[in-house]
Amino acid sequence: MPLSEHEQRMLEQIESALYAEDPKFASQVRSAGTRGPSTRRRMQFIALFAVGLVLLIAGLALPVLMVGGFPAVSFLGFLVMFGTGVWALLGKHDSPDANSGDKPEAPAQPPGKPGKKPPKRASGSFSERMEERFRKRFEE
Repeated sequence: MPLSEHEQRMLEQIESALYAEDPKFASQVRSAGTRGPSTRRRMQFIALFAVGLVLLIAGLALPVLMVGGFPAVSFLGFLVMFGTGVWALLGKHDSPDANSGDKPEAPAQPPGKPGKKPPKRASGSFSERMEERFRKRFEE
């Protein structure tokens, strides 16, 4: 369900206040939750999974057996495929800009029009301003 215009404006105000209050935290939150694996990382997952599949199938044709007559190459292929799947689902997906080292981060610009300044900070803490806006919303 899409947000109404009033809710979108309120969300933009909250985002602007967050950027003004703590720009480093805001940029970390913005970049951490929305980025998935890059195209290069996906290609690595696909290639490694394909190698595991080839090993799994090749193990049926090759006479290399483990104790108990179990094909060792097929087992290795399964482990490669399983490990790739776990890595793809649970692994940390670093983006190229996440590995910036000790470089200082530039302050993040709030979304919207370029060059637009965030609203002037009112007196009081962030939570007090949000509570005041919340009260005003229901008084209208």
